Amino acid sequence: MNSTDLTVSAVIERDGRFLIVEERSSGGVVMNHPGGHIEAGESPEQAVVREALEETGCRITAGELLGVYLCIHPQTRQQYLRIAYVGNYIAHDETRKLDDGVYGVHWLSPADLQRHMHRLRSPVVMRSIEDYLAGQRQPDSFLAGLMPVQHNVAAVMANAALL
Repeated sequence: MNSTDLTVSAVIERDGRFLIVEERSSGGVVMNHPGGHIEAGESPEQAVVREALEETGCRITAGELLGVYLCIHPQTRQQYLRIAYVGNYIAHDETRKLDDGVYGVHWLSPADLQRHMHRLRSPVVMRSIEDYLAGQRQPDSFLAGLMPVQHNVAAVMANAALL
């Protein structure tokens, strides 16, 4: 069985548009929410705030837990477990150097993203926006008792939406 790649992401909306990162992945350029891996000693909320800053230059706070999504790559069978938060935009530092591999940062409408479906990193990108727009949120207790999540991946997966 493949290991599970644990990541976090932020769904950040302003004026009907969502913050999207164009990044290099597996030899191509894809579109994704700001996010990435949880570092040692970090909570998922701390990780999503750090990753958003590193990838976009935007300062955010981690708001409500939007959802936990499990996606299995159809060819490699690699499992990706993503913890998605509503990100609350604070400000943008245009002078900040962005992570290597980030080609662009955009504010895109859901219709813009629909036109670029073939470029989305995974189905989780649109699904989390759809869940956000539908008002779906998870209770604060959803991950309670599972911290640190890096040591409780199987339990988190048991509650994830499978895509």
